[in-house]
Amino acid sequence: MKKKQRILNLMLGILLWCFSLLIIIPLFMIVLNSVKNVPESAVMSLKLPTEFHFENFLVVLKDDKLLRSFLNSFLLVTGSCTITLLVSSLAAFVLVRDRSKSNRFIYILFLLGLVAPINYIATVKVLQLLHIINTYIGAILLYTAQFIPFTVFIYYGFIGSIPRNLDEAAMIDGSRGIKLFFQIIFPLLKPVTMTAVVINALNCWNDFIVPLYFLNSSDKWGVVMRMYNYFSQFVSSWNLVCSVMIVTMLPIIILYIIGQKYLISGMTAGAVKG
Repeated sequence: MKKKQRILNLMLGILLWCFSLLIIIPLFMIVLNSVKNVPESAVMSLKLPTEFHFENFLVVLKDDKLLRSFLNSFLLVTGSCTITLLVSSLAAFVLVRDRSKSNRFIYILFLLGLVAPINYIATVKVLQLLHIINTYIGAILLYTAQFIPFTVFIYYGFIGSIPRNLDEAAMIDGSRGIKLFFQIIFPLLKPVTMTAVVINALNCWNDFIVPLYFLNSSDKWGVVMRMYNYFSQFVSSWNLVCSVMIVTMLPIIILYIIGQKYLISGMTAGAVKG
């Protein structure tokens, strides 16, 4: 029986490694081609370069438009994630602590946001009526609306595991309302908060649709739209295109490395039935 289990574990390990190669090989190819010269990078092979050209990264980093796109993405990520965390954590806290029928209905509406598709035509009309289309605030609010359902969902499960005795003890000490939440409850939400930050930031940083339809000005584009522009600008210089890809990925990879230890605990707690 143990021998059979070992064989199954070995086969499973081999299968997982094969699936991993589907991600590792393309990523390794991009890294290699980012330090090649133009003729070698045009082949897009896995061969080592005859000479490493790290100056490719300096070439793309000297582009002022790329720096501007990084600042734009940072603004969109920071703004949307901050508003999403505040609104979602407060909403989830109220929905968990007061489980009335109306609040249960509101929670179900939040869950519908996880599966309901976005009507882009109606969204454009709403942003036009509010005079916030092609603006940072319009894009931030749109990202926030997209992220809130998932963030409420994972906060709801995590807060449900926090005993009410903490609330009662805090109220005895004089903490109530917003003060109780931010002094007692919110510090306990660090794992699920980091999970929400990593996932929402990843989705915002890599998003292509919102900048394409709702940010018509190229001065407001983020890094993904700018990278897309590089494909047409440097179509014959794949070494520079690959360098832009690496530079674009680095910030989100660093964020993931910082928050990875909280991802499993946060997602597991968020899956608890409330």
